[in-house]
Amino acid sequence: MRRTASALPFVLLGLGVFVIVLSQLLAGYVEPRVKRTPVNIESTSVLTGTGSYFDTSAVSTVHGKRLTVTRRIVGDVAASERSGNAVWNVSTQIDSPGTLALRDPRKSLQWTTERWVTDRRTNRPVHCCGEQPSFAGDAYLKFPFDVQKRTYTWWDGVLGAAVPLKFSGATHVLGHEGYLFTGAVAPRRTGVARQVPGALVGRPGQSQVKAEQWYANARIELVVERRTGRIMNARIAPKITLRAPGAQRDAVTLLASNRLEFTDATRRAQVAQSSADSSRLEALGETAPAYGTVAGGVLAAAGLTLLVRGRRRPAVDEASQRVDRTHTGD
Repeated sequence: MRRTASALPFVLLGLGVFVIVLSQLLAGYVEPRVKRTPVNIESTSVLTGTGSYFDTSAVSTVHGKRLTVTRRIVGDVAASERSGNAVWNVSTQIDSPGTLALRDPRKSLQWTTERWVTDRRTNRPVHCCGEQPSFAGDAYLKFPFDVQKRTYTWWDGVLGAAVPLKFSGATHVLGHEGYLFTGAVAPRRTGVARQVPGALVGRPGQSQVKAEQWYANARIELVVERRTGRIMNARIAPKITLRAPGAQRDAVTLLASNRLEFTDATRRAQVAQSSADSSRLEALGETAPAYGTVAGGVLAAAGLTLLVRGRRRPAVDEASQRVDRTHTGD
């Protein structure tokens, strides 16, 4: 009598194929769609250091003072959903200890508001949705996903232009590995003109002049998390000055520092977020597909093995029965 085939081999085989296909979907379909710049974002980063700034009350530049740069980012979720892009409103203020205590950005040494729009997948700028200013380059508030060991163009808001940052090796921030990118900006006129007393820029014979604003950044260092493109640490050395129209030398230093860097709290927050996001992307794009493919292969192999053995047994049993019948007839 023929045995009924067990359903177990078919279950294992089907489950194995399903797990393999699901693993490939995670790597090829789900993970790329998760890898998108967030739109519902609200974050604050702070750089601090010692430097110089122009004190309007003293009408002179003071030196050796504490400087704080605070950048706040708030995502415009409604505009992002309508456009399909990442729309971020960005506020940046530069403070001395006196203006920082006032907790009013309007009373800071400098306060700027911007609206950045980027493609959520490529991080490239998108010119829509009230973008201000219009910018270019590969990176600004973050780098693209899957950062490569190459030169990127980083948008410098003070300069109003993109600056090349070259890959300078791997480094660690609080134990988390990142890629270091470095660059510099030689003194350049920014295109901004400021109405100031002529005497302030060496033109005492003129009551008011439109002074030229010049900018330099002796050292730009950004440590970027490889998978997410998040900036885990930033260090800059900016200098903003005024010159009389057509002059070859700086007349007034508005702001200067040899080192402004993320605070410890900002570094910890950036590393924690980078690590969490990177782990999720690694799980979806690498770990789960790899283990899933192996597990699926084992299940499928087990199912095939049982199926083959199950088909062989009835044939052996029938052969044995024929032999038994023959002996009985004898």
